[in-house]
This record gives sequence, structure tokens and C-alpha cells, in this order.
Amino acid sequence: MQELNFPKFSFRFKNSENKISIFDEIRKKFVILQPEEWVRQHCVQYLVQNKNYPKSLINVEKELKVNQLKKRYDIVVFNTNGSIHLIVECKSPKITINQNSFDQIAIYNQNLNADYLMVTNGINHYYCKMDYEGKRYQFLDSIPDYMK
Repeated sequence: MQELNFPKFSFRFKNSENKISIFDEIRKKFVILQPEEWVRQHCVQYLVQNKNYPKSLINVEKELKVNQLKKRYDIVVFNTNGSIHLIVECKSPKITINQNSFDQIAIYNQNLNADYLMVTNGINHYYCKMDYEGKRYQFLDSIPDYMK
């Protein structure tokens, strides 16, 4: 797999029927290793190991309804009160992050009302803090570390 713009992490892999899988510590199972999954697993490790977010507050690949359509978000980090702290949209490294990527996460956020948004293809990372009163967002250099 392609080297990404994240710190180095160690992962568990297995090969079954000529398909490589990577262990997802959040879902507690092996999942087929696709380019987007490679980015997603790096992002999870970044949140846990570098930003100190507890695994218990992280959800991966869950369904949500947007305008009666079933969608799946990549990563959501909850606050301890159950509100949503962060939504992460992961793309394959081959996908250029563009307005469509931001539109997608903005649509998800209409239902989720996260404090922060992150869009990444593993190479480029974009972070935003939401300002609901001002109806705008502010780009950041990084997302904040976990604060208890």
C-alpha cells in the first residue's frame, strides 16, 4: 500500500483467499484492505495515538439517513455527553479532495452537527471548526487533542 502523510503505525494483517485484510481496532474485526480503508485505519490510529482520543468514543463505518437516503460515514468521534465532536471523511489517496468531498461531509453534518470536520485522502488533510451561530466554518492547521 501507498505511504501516507501520517506518522508510522503498526497494523495487523491477514491473507485469506488472496485478499489482504487489516484489523480494525474499533470494529474489532479484519476488513478487506482497500485504499480508502488504508487511509481510514491510519486516521483512526492518528486520533488514538497522536490526539489521545479514547477508542470508546470512536465509531467507524456506521449508517446514517440523509434525506431518506442511507449513507455511511467513515469516522465519528463522540463527546462524552453523546454529541458529536468530529466527523472524518476518508478518501483513497488517488482521489483529489475537492468541493464534492466537502459537500459530502457537509451533508452528513446536517444530521450530525459536529464541532469539527476532517477530510483526508491520506496525503492531504483538511480540518474545520464549525461555527453554527455565524453559519460558517474556520479552517484549522489540525484538530485539537482530546480533552477530558
